[in-house]
Amino acid sequence: MTFTNSMKLTIEAKSENESFARSVVAAFFIQLNPTLEQVEDIKTAVSEAVTNCIVHGYESAQQGAIEIACRLSEDTMFVEITDFGKGIENVEQAMRPFYTTVSTGERSGMGFTVMQAFCDTVEVNSKEGLTNVKLTKKVG
Repeated sequence: MTFTNSMKLTIEAKSENESFARSVVAAFFIQLNPTLEQVEDIKTAVSEAVTNCIVHGYESAQQGAIEIACRLSEDTMFVEITDFGKGIENVEQAMRPFYTTVSTGERSGMGFTVMQAFCDTVEVNSKEGLTNVKLTKKVG
């Protein structure tokens, strides 16, 4: 597959960086001339993925790196969001609706479900020290 453009962003795993990350990815996505609804979809999915990195990967420590890489093809954006935190012990279980490992706070366990609802594909690979979430969003 040939990519027409790409970008990489590294942010600290701080909750105040979540809105920045989703805005940067949305601005990059605009190159494909998506609908407003498609832009909102990708912003929501990226927000969920980054929040998962912060809350689960780094256990809300407000430190650690989150890497975001985006690549564009003719009509699709590919987004990879990576953290280097504790990893997901059981990815299949974590992707089930309402599953959460955080017993306090307002975690609904719907992060991956939301990503799946708003993206064309969601792929999660994880081991201790590395979790990678791949999202694709097609325009048209």
